[in-house]
Amino acid sequence: MGTITTQDGTEIYYKDWGSGQPITFSHGWPLNSDAWESQMFFLASHGYRCIAHDRRGHGCSSQPWQSNDMDAYADDLAELFQALDLQDAVMIGHSTGGGEVARFIGRHGTSRVAKAVLMGSVTPIMVRTEANPGGLPLEVFDGFRAAYLANRAQFFLDIASGPFFGFNRPGATVSQGTIQSWWQQGMMSGHKNAYDCIQAFSETDFTEDLKKFDIPTLIIHGDDDQIVPLEASALLAAKLIPNAILKLYSGGSHSLGDTSKDQLNTDLLAFVQS
Repeated sequence: MGTITTQDGTEIYYKDWGSGQPITFSHGWPLNSDAWESQMFFLASHGYRCIAHDRRGHGCSSQPWQSNDMDAYADDLAELFQALDLQDAVMIGHSTGGGEVARFIGRHGTSRVAKAVLMGSVTPIMVRTEANPGGLPLEVFDGFRAAYLANRAQFFLDIASGPFFGFNRPGATVSQGTIQSWWQQGMMSGHKNAYDCIQAFSETDFTEDLKKFDIPTLIIHGDDDQIVPLEASALLAAKLIPNAILKLYSGGSHSLGDTSKDQLNTDLLAFVQS
């Protein structure tokens, strides 16, 4: 575990476990690198170097007032790649982190990257536009912002208790510990940073970034994802990324790293080894 300081003075915290070919992990909103610990432990135990950072404004990283956007997120990750001299890396991104991986490749290319995984990713774009008529109305995200400002602690608890893990589905096995872990990670994020990130994950268009993918790419998505609807994300991204592999989890939630942990770990290892 360590930190780097980016060119604009932001301190980025990261975990660095194991040795071997590097695998990087980009987390979702409003979480941090803790969200990836099950996958990191599993893959590091199978001979890989697993690196996960806390996005600026999240977790143990510093909380800059400005530049809480996808370009800055991608550039921070590129600086981490350079500082650690990562080569032949496998990039894995969940939700907002999938957007971060896409923008990284769009801005910095794949000279240091061997493969990519987008899981429950916000790509190509979440909000409804003329070019993306199947997206979610802007009013949905305005509602997020309003609820966040009204009582962010309760808003985070409501998300974790319901749609994020699918705990609101009939017959779901609810884990109070999982809910509390999500809430704790969310509350570690900077107030302004997590607020700004709602716009970053919902309104950023990654279409052109996805077209620049020239490496083997695995797209994983739960078909019961209540946060990032399948039809407006993975199905579209799979058409934009050349030769992408699309794998759907039947009944899968948005947080497959928790609710489908064993299956996900097995699939990630098989893809990395392939």
